Amino acid sequence: MAQETPLPSFSSSARAGPLSAAVLKTLPKIDLHRHLEGSLRLETLVEIARKYDLDVPAEPDVLRPHVQMLDDDPTPSNFLSKFAVLRRFYCAPEVIGRLAYEAVVDAARDNVCYLELRFSPQALASQVDFPLDEVMEWVIAGTRQASEEAAIDVGLVVSLVRHEPVAIGRQVAEIAFDHFTSHNGASRIVGLDLAGDELNHPAEDFGDLFQEARRIGMGITVHAGEWSGPETVRTAVEKLGAARIGHGVRAVESEDVLQIVRERGVTLEVCLISNLQSGVVYDLRDHPLSQLLAAGVRATLNTDDPAVSDSSLTQEYEASVRLLGLRNDDLRQMNLNAAEAAFLSEEKRRDLVRRFRQLWPPDL
Repeated sequence: MAQETPLPSFSSSARAGPLSAAVLKTLPKIDLHRHLEGSLRLETLVEIARKYDLDVPAEPDVLRPHVQMLDDDPTPSNFLSKFAVLRRFYCAPEVIGRLAYEAVVDAARDNVCYLELRFSPQALASQVDFPLDEVMEWVIAGTRQASEEAAIDVGLVVSLVRHEPVAIGRQVAEIAFDHFTSHNGASRIVGLDLAGDELNHPAEDFGDLFQEARRIGMGITVHAGEWSGPETVRTAVEKLGAARIGHGVRAVESEDVLQIVRERGVTLEVCLISNLQSGVVYDLRDHPLSQLLAAGVRATLNTDDPAVSDSSLTQEYEASVRLLGLRNDDLRQMNLNAAEAAFLSEEKRRDLVRRFRQLWPPDL
């Protein structure tokens, strides 16, 4: 892990009543669910488009609607369409390394002290048919440099894509397994994820790969219960061995699934703003995060795709306070939940929990 972030000090006035957006920004935070492919700076994309003469708009205002969600059409198809455009930018090794570097630096600027950044090597490799193992090395190098320079702890989670052939998933997973087992943690590959079209492509097809990941000690997280119902959460937990669920908010629709999540200590990686923009909810005031917390579920708050959403983790926290009425102790508990669910060794996880108990005191 990188050097520990110094403990900040807070005035007593900051602790009276709901925390303001300014104070929320200064608070140290944990983000367990952030996609590299959705964390690309608009100004960097414009620069890449011009330098490499890409067949995409090279003016910020013209490019923006192609890569960011605006106020129209909050649907899964529109949200996912941004990533088809973003894939065109992964055109050189130095570009991939730079994008990974900037994603980590931007998280640190929002006072994220521990970040798990997930990425799909096959997505980054697709434009130029780069070797998957080299793509993984470029991402590792970029994030390691940013981690050291910005004093932020970073773990990398490799995402398989459920609507792609299992054979491709196996190829990606085996490279991830090799990094996890052969580099003694130095590579910072910490977990395996399953993302993609959960409505039309069952997770069970990837079960063997996730059981292998679990056997060697990798962290397991699976996108489920976002655009599909609660049964996908059950499948992710029971068939793939998921310790964490990406999103998982539809679990609230089934008491049986909620019971499974509670009994097994599964952590939900909740992302408010992307849920609104992709049509999971149509009004953030109706988001089930409050219900999940009240039901005793171990929920956390995360960004998902901050550049696509034009958002930050601070804004996620602000929305939870302003629109859902969450209290300071709710935010504190979600950070502790995140620390306890981090894909770290037992010793490093205990250290992270200890740090965040100090960083978020009970009287905050």
